[in-house]
Amino acid sequence: MKSAAEQYSLITRGIDQVVPADEFRKKLDHAVAVGKPLRVKYGIDPTGIDVHLGHTVPLRKLRLFQELGHKAVLIIGNYTALVGDPSGRDQARQRLTEDQVEKNALDYITQVGKVIDLSKAEVRYNGEWFSKYRFLDVLALAGKITLQRMLERDDFTNRYKAGTAIYLHECLYPLMQGQDSVEIRADVELGGSEQLFSLMAGRDLQKDAGQEPQVCLTLPILRGLDGVRRMGKSLGNYIGVGEIPYEQFAKTMSIPDDLMLEWFELLTNLQKVEILQLLDVAKTHPLEAKKHLGKEIVRFYHGEEQANKAAQEWSRRFSNRQDPSEIPEVVVPRAQAASGIAAAKLLVLLDFAKSNNDARRLIQGGGVTLGPDREKVADPNLLVQLGDGLIVRVGSRRVARARLD
Repeated sequence: MKSAAEQYSLITRGIDQVVPADEFRKKLDHAVAVGKPLRVKYGIDPTGIDVHLGHTVPLRKLRLFQELGHKAVLIIGNYTALVGDPSGRDQARQRLTEDQVEKNALDYITQVGKVIDLSKAEVRYNGEWFSKYRFLDVLALAGKITLQRMLERDDFTNRYKAGTAIYLHECLYPLMQGQDSVEIRADVELGGSEQLFSLMAGRDLQKDAGQEPQVCLTLPILRGLDGVRRMGKSLGNYIGVGEIPYEQFAKTMSIPDDLMLEWFELLTNLQKVEILQLLDVAKTHPLEAKKHLGKEIVRFYHGEEQANKAAQEWSRRFSNRQDPSEIPEVVVPRAQAASGIAAAKLLVLLDFAKSNNDARRLIQGGGVTLGPDREKVADPNLLVQLGDGLIVRVGSRRVARARLD
């Protein structure tokens, strides 16, 4: 086990806050002195089907704790997901059903396993204890915090001032997250910077239960592909850890240049000196620096060979303006297209657009091209002849070969 000082230096790289820092140093000192690993908690709610790179910021830190010899405790929040985390939200989340949460959770563990070592982790579902709660237990938990304390949350304060509804079930969320820490006796909890209130609730509940309170480590919120808003499934500006290598690489290549520093620091294992060297390269050759970032991300989830292949495929399509080496084929019913088919309708049949209106917007945006000469489509009503197989492109990443049955 590395010394406590070395561990502190490694763990706090890229950290937003350590609360309280002096307690964390003491916990590390004690863990090294007696050879007893810390129990490090991270909770994730299965509110969607994809674990994305935003989730991996704390997950990568959890992996580091594992590599330093500590115990990772992963909480799958199948019951907190039914409430919905209000942290950083300007309105209540849409409520999920138990069936939706159960379905979403099925693939979460597999995806999380791409980041942390599940064979050495303790994986718990918080339904293990919350499913046994009686109404009296809920009342007892609710009695551990005041309304005034709850309104200290910035998100609730802002919603209160704006006249936006704050529902009582949302107030249970930080208490439930805090109770998770009591149940698994956490020494450290990881979370996003907007979650500090809920992490601190865990300290309070542990003290009330006679436990030594956890230390709270918060991490920056990763901005998504647009470079502005936080990465999120609902915003569609994310990269999923389960996506194929090419999609991960191509999406990385689409980010704004000024996002590279943040992504290098939060999504790679590169040392500070290496990152600074790459940012120097980015001043004159931003594309080369971004390619390095894309390969680092793909390498972590798919390995060196797939990272190289993804980079080569991207160059084929973008630098050399060639089509993908493998183009999916879609069969179009002859009855609908024998004498030609409207361009907008074709995009819907190819699943490039959800509706004719959506297809028209894509065409009007100038991103739709046809055939080997990449003829640009300007008219949504243009009659398109499919022949023996016509290559249809929307933008630079979506390509299909349309063929009559």
